[in-house]
Amino acid sequence: MADILGERVAASPDPTVDTRAYWEASNEGRLLIGRCKSCGEKHFYPRTRCPRCLAADTELVEATGNGTLYSYSVMRRAKVPYAVAYVALEEGVTMMTNIVGCSPDDLNIGMKVKVDFRVSENGQKVPMFRPA
Repeated sequence: MADILGERVAASPDPTVDTRAYWEASNEGRLLIGRCKSCGEKHFYPRTRCPRCLAADTELVEATGNGTLYSYSVMRRAKVPYAVAYVALEEGVTMMTNIVGCSPDDLNIGMKVKVDFRVSENGQKVPMFRPA
């Protein structure tokens, strides 16, 4: 399936009790990341236990949605080529995502990107990134 831009439509995520608030915020156009209340470190993907200090005292905080393309790979053997990427967010965390809104040939490491919520197969919005 492709959207009106000719880009592929993402598979739908499978929200859990622990990720429900994250996905609800995505449907509202808000990108959330995790933050540990014990050590203060931010992390992605949001989870109930801090990946740094292992404390079970985390919360969700809103991210700006601004980042930098850290690394990417173009999947050209798919029906519709797409880019899988690591984006370093302004908040200091890196997330795996897709880059949309441009040709994969126009991507370059270090380019500024902005979150762009795209509708998945079941209607759930998924955060992806486009050139800023």
